[in-house]
Amino acid sequence: MTVTTMNPPGTFAWIELGTTDGPGAKEFYTKLFGWDLREAPMGPEFTYYMFQVGGLDVAAMYQLMDDQLKANVPPHWMSYVAVASADEAAAKVTSLGGTVISQPFDVATHGRMALFTDPQGAHFAVWQAGDNGGIGKRGEPGCLVWNELSTTDIKAGAEFYSKLFDWTTKVMPMPGMDYTIFEREGQAQGVGGGMQSAPDSPAPPHWLPYFAVSDCDGSTALAETLGATVLMKPMDIPDTGRFAVLKDPAGATFAILKTLPMP
Repeated sequence: MTVTTMNPPGTFAWIELGTTDGPGAKEFYTKLFGWDLREAPMGPEFTYYMFQVGGLDVAAMYQLMDDQLKANVPPHWMSYVAVASADEAAAKVTSLGGTVISQPFDVATHGRMALFTDPQGAHFAVWQAGDNGGIGKRGEPGCLVWNELSTTDIKAGAEFYSKLFDWTTKVMPMPGMDYTIFEREGQAQGVGGGMQSAPDSPAPPHWLPYFAVSDCDGSTALAETLGATVLMKPMDIPDTGRFAVLKDPAGATFAILKTLPMP
């Protein structure tokens, strides 16, 4: 487990659910992960919800707004990467062939953010910390533990993100595929991973968040009773742990992971 008050540039700093069913999502995730909930009103018609573990923020949620619904934005989890400057990141994204969906803007005094798609179409965001440094802990059950890119061109995707965030890459051969680990200088473990999506995959390129659990099979069964759909049944990752991929009742996709003890 890592507890932090500031997430260094190049690390995943925030994870946020946009949903069509706020009340349902609150019930589903608090029961699945044991999260506590804190409301953060941000205007007369908008409330932002913080999910917490042990009093520290680990994720957030909001109800999709009318303009997003009109644009057919589906329920989704958004992964944020910490940066020193959201404006510099936006300029760099454009120069590398990505698209700026939302120009950098201030979120009160909490920080500054921007929303992008990479050249293959995967959405992601950046967070320039102000008063809020991002998630307060990771790796513990109920907390973010991994972020994974699934894309139609992993080689091009790895090049894009390496140049944008100064990541290096390491390719790990796995049964039937190669898996790319994104690494950051000075960090012992990778910051995330990526893989080539199957040619017949119906899912567009995307970043998938993994939340740590103490029992992958038990959490999968619980998620099903709460209305989730199991997209990938629990299976082992050699030398890593056991994971499953789920879709919440509103349709947002996420994964859970029970990691093996560190040697």
